Amino acid sequence: MKTPTTTILTASIVLLLALAPLPARQAPGAAAALKGAIDIHVHGSPDDRPRSVDVIQAAREARDQGMRAIVIKNHYESTAGDAYLARLLVPGIEVFGGIDLNLTVGGINPAAVEHMTKVTGGWGRIVWFPTFDSENQVRSAKEDRPSVSVARNGALLPAVTQVIALIARHNLVLATGHSAAAEGLMLLREGRRQGVQRMVVTHAMNAPIEMSVAQMKEAATLGAFIEFVGSTPVSPDAGQRYDRFAAAIKQIGPQFCILSSDLGQATNPKPAEGFAAFLAAMLARGFTPQDVDQMSKLNPARLLGLP
Repeated sequence: MKTPTTTILTASIVLLLALAPLPARQAPGAAAALKGAIDIHVHGSPDDRPRSVDVIQAAREARDQGMRAIVIKNHYESTAGDAYLARLLVPGIEVFGGIDLNLTVGGINPAAVEHMTKVTGGWGRIVWFPTFDSENQVRSAKEDRPSVSVARNGALLPAVTQVIALIARHNLVLATGHSAAAEGLMLLREGRRQGVQRMVVTHAMNAPIEMSVAQMKEAATLGAFIEFVGSTPVSPDAGQRYDRFAAAIKQIGPQFCILSSDLGQATNPKPAEGFAAFLAAMLARGFTPQDVDQMSKLNPARLLGLP
């Protein structure tokens, strides 16, 4: 026989589950959307700040959810070695890394990019131009500290064109990082001129990039995919962010867009969990399962050179 206390406790649990924000209750279609998906923007420890998962956990949880691949990103050091170890320890999922050209790797440093290509396994696949140390980021944040420039007086710096040449030679991915919108387009134009086959605009609508729809369309005509990151699905502004993303994607076309999570922060949902919620949110905003598959499976596969 249930006691009054037991009845109250049971009712409380049911109420909490009913009110729980996504992704604690997985949204309709999330599990199916995640099968075979590729997340090109996952953060994990080891890092210089707390993360919700380490790279092995991130790979294991993605595999267990049926995902095909993830890309590990670190703002301050290459993750090519992380990808190699994750593949050894977590069979059944493809793991890639890359290098982010911030101050800790020497900024726009062709030698660092060349070294990444030689790391065991060859799983370093993406070259992000500067993010947290980019001139655009530092200027936008009104910080007084050193930064990394990609252009001066309307022209790309010589080291930038050297890095782009390496990206072309090794068939890597050119990612624009936190460059200003106009700078990102300059990087893409030079990438196209030098024959880079794989390019992506890093979270194009996020600050401090904030590309307009017209600029994103131009980026697409240059051969780049446009990345939209879900980030946390449980913040107060999540619905509005997803609405803005959906409206932009409908103007650009899903064939030119990539969805990813940009998760791994200690206070946010774990990457696979949050990514599932983001995919479900796009389904809820009128995109077909085929559209979401295009943006989360087919396009990132093409970006990474996968079949």
